[in-house]
Amino acid sequence: MVVAVLLLLLSATGSADDTAQRAQEILAQRCVVCHACYDAPCQLKLEAHEGLSRGASKTLVYDSTRLLAGDLTRLFDDAHSPREWRDKGFFPVLDANTPQQGVMRRILELKQANPLPSTGALPDGFDFDLHRDQQCPKPGEFDRFARDYPLWGMPYGLPGLQPEEHAILGRWLDAGAPPLAPEPLPDAVATEVTAWESFLNAPDNKSRLMARYVYEHLFLATLHLENRDNPHWFRLVRSSTAPGEPVEIIATRRPFDDPGYSDFYYRLQRMPVVVARKSHQPYRFDRARRDWYRDLFLAPEYEVPALPGYAEETAGNPFLNFAAIPVRARYRFLLEDAEFTIMNFIKGPVCRGQIALNVIDDRFWVMFLDPDQLEPELDGPFLEQESHNLRLPTATSGSVIDLLDWRRYARAHKRYMRAKDKHLREQYAQQGRKPGLEAIWDGDGDNPNAALTIFRHVDTASVVKGFVGDTPKTAWVITYSLLERIHYLLVANFDVFGAVSHQLESRLYMDFLRMEGELNLLLFLPADQRQELWDHWYRGAPDAVREHQFIRSESIQLESPLDYQSEDPKAEFLGWMRQRIHAAGAANFDYRHSASPAMAAAFDRLVAARGKHNRFLPAVSFIHVIGSQRDEAYTLLHDAGYSNIAQLFREDERRLPEEDGLTVVAGIIGSHPNQFFQIHEKQVPLFVADILALRTDEDMALLRYRYGVRRNSPWFWSVSDRLHTLQREQDSRAAGVFDYNRYHGY
Repeated sequence: MVVAVLLLLLSATGSADDTAQRAQEILAQRCVVCHACYDAPCQLKLEAHEGLSRGASKTLVYDSTRLLAGDLTRLFDDAHSPREWRDKGFFPVLDANTPQQGVMRRILELKQANPLPSTGALPDGFDFDLHRDQQCPKPGEFDRFARDYPLWGMPYGLPGLQPEEHAILGRWLDAGAPPLAPEPLPDAVATEVTAWESFLNAPDNKSRLMARYVYEHLFLATLHLENRDNPHWFRLVRSSTAPGEPVEIIATRRPFDDPGYSDFYYRLQRMPVVVARKSHQPYRFDRARRDWYRDLFLAPEYEVPALPGYAEETAGNPFLNFAAIPVRARYRFLLEDAEFTIMNFIKGPVCRGQIALNVIDDRFWVMFLDPDQLEPELDGPFLEQESHNLRLPTATSGSVIDLLDWRRYARAHKRYMRAKDKHLREQYAQQGRKPGLEAIWDGDGDNPNAALTIFRHVDTASVVKGFVGDTPKTAWVITYSLLERIHYLLVANFDVFGAVSHQLESRLYMDFLRMEGELNLLLFLPADQRQELWDHWYRGAPDAVREHQFIRSESIQLESPLDYQSEDPKAEFLGWMRQRIHAAGAANFDYRHSASPAMAAAFDRLVAARGKHNRFLPAVSFIHVIGSQRDEAYTLLHDAGYSNIAQLFREDERRLPEEDGLTVVAGIIGSHPNQFFQIHEKQVPLFVADILALRTDEDMALLRYRYGVRRNSPWFWSVSDRLHTLQREQDSRAAGVFDYNRYHGY
């Protein structure tokens, strides 16, 4: 993936394979940082050679004005040759006849001829807004582009390539940009591929139902079949061809759509990509995992008399389609790698999306009901009975008309919440009391997925294991049905190419799911404090939210059996959970374990000081701390305060900057840094003091001048390379190239 810059300073001579290898390294370090996933400018995706061959498009993937579902342009799926991509409106950035005239070659030359000034602010004219108008010049338009925007060479708004780097890329492009030959798969990995494809395509109904369930939950996973730092990556796909034959992708809009074949196969497709952190979702897929699936799904005694079909009205309803699989097996599957399960909606189809993500707080903790407790959410007959009320919004026409169905889903959710209230009261009556601490999953004593922290960074988000930071404003207790609905709403059913109506429906329905998780938490707190907490979380929200039917239910009035001693039972309960749940302490992110005493004391002051001064800081800042013995990475995360997050628009009007806080962690959290700070360890107390003294935009500009790394700083790429290396040392398997589309320009 990312390698030391020293490799790029080696001799410019060498074989064609050496040149191609070095070119790929430069692309990873300098190009993929902006050109990956759906938000790659001009859809020029450079994390794979197929993206370079495909070229660019003037059509936006993220289009908030789209009234009809858009054309699908997923790399590897929706076209398989440059000619097919040309038919979809993509134009070449390489020139096979005259390589020097290719758009990519010329835009790199433009940067070399017109470098950014290395001091001071960037010149006027640069636009780093995510919704900016993009200039996507076709070959015949490039001369005018160069005249109009001479400073817009690539990398855009960042320092140009070093001469050695530019020379290597130039030779490679002049040679036709040949792809690297794929490294042969080790025999052990090839054997695993064969074993998995045999396992997932067994002919009996029990195995076929299991395979469909696994596919609909892992279709976005980056699978590794070997236990090493740099594994080969695969994805699980549906193919019209059987194991042993070349994979022929069945490309459907959603994973639960009708494949169109009576006979199809689940296959493992090797992914020849540079790993981009923002979309990378590693998932272990080895022999031990296969044996666990066998014990989980196939060993229990149950019958599957018939397989579910793909009818439009039921295909996206897991409570109907997988009713035959024991609920605890499904829940255990989701819990075993709960960080991955949640990561799907954070790193999944959206890559970015304030519509999808402004439905969550800036930082909150997540816990799960224990799968071995007799909880109503694990009652199979209850879930099957309520399956129609649990049906999620699915765009059928792909038009604004879909919003007319919204009330139907809202009414169904209300019916479900009434049924849940009744079922809870019946269960409590049978058991004689409400559940206590034992109802929260503790990770079985060794699974670190039982406690998670989710951070929202405006229109992106992160999830990590453990409870990170001080006690948050809210927390969720997630049940099986809630976790399943989150997945099908925001992952399996979320269509980034869909009409705006579909995305609005998803956002509106997620309000229900967020509130359900919060209400589950309230059930564990003293009954006389639940309404007060709810009112605080939803200050200024519409009456329908503040007077949610479940907050008025009989279940919510039943007293908790827990013995609280403090005046802050929420903090007391979450403190118990931090002590009780395996690995909830998140020691790996605790800066006190790595920072010097002076640094730790300074960070303590920073975290303790909530207030308006924090509002000037961006959502995600990476801090490169240089010490006398070693250098380290820290992340500074802005926790923005809001009166409520239950409304779709006018978010700025609900901001409460006096409640803004900061979370400091050791290591890297986040894929989209907004700012780099580079500081000597002795400067950290001064850096913190300057943050605490922020009062104006001018103060923030001075902070950036003293400690920040500007987009045009000559040392920008050296800091970038070092932070990538430190990230890899932190967790090599989860590491990937950062995304700089949100890096602040000044």
